[in-house]
Amino acid sequence: MRIGILGAGRMADALGTQWARAGHELMVSGRAPEKAAALAERIGPAARVGTFREAATFGDAVLLAIRDDGVQDVLAAAGAADGTLQGRVLVDCTNPVVPEKLTLKTAGGPSMAERVAAATRAHVVKAFNLCHEDVWRMTPPVFDGVKLAVPLCGDDPDALALVRTLVTGLGCEPIDGGALERAALLEATAAFMIGLWFSGANAQAVIPPLKYAFGAH
Repeated sequence: MRIGILGAGRMADALGTQWARAGHELMVSGRAPEKAAALAERIGPAARVGTFREAATFGDAVLLAIRDDGVQDVLAAAGAADGTLQGRVLVDCTNPVVPEKLTLKTAGGPSMAERVAAATRAHVVKAFNLCHEDVWRMTPPVFDGVKLAVPLCGDDPDALALVRTLVTGLGCEPIDGGALERAALLEATAAFMIGLWFSGANAQAVIPPLKYAFGAH
């Protein structure tokens, strides 16, 4: 698979490196061309560097892996207004979180994923936003014998099927999170869980295992 990556930060590094190891071909782009070039070199022969517009039109899927406050500028540089991303599979792993308060910047309005969809007319799938980048560097992310589950929110069946292959390629388990309108819930979950982790709480213990979801029987 050919994957364009908008961003050259830590999430782009973590996911891009794993996808390259899985045999995918990558194009990395960033606001600092030298940083993007360094990331492509670090990933290896499967990666090359390009502009945002080139990465947006590179192949089968596009990963949006930048800070939320840079989304609109990067999409503009990628040519979203010209239709470069229209109809493409776009994976959104951004988290519009207020760092100091760990609340959502998008509270009361469309989710970041829905805003990206409106700006690009792409088939957006919200995914990979619930874990620190170093979790994605694990090969594979398995905890106490259980694969990491990755919720996906999106509206297009083909886009969801493609992203499921990217999830399974990391050794994780894709799970259906519902339509793209539910991406707001996924983004809120990230904000809430980040707050728990920073407080030192075991967020995994907040909910019971599936067999006890409705109590003991």
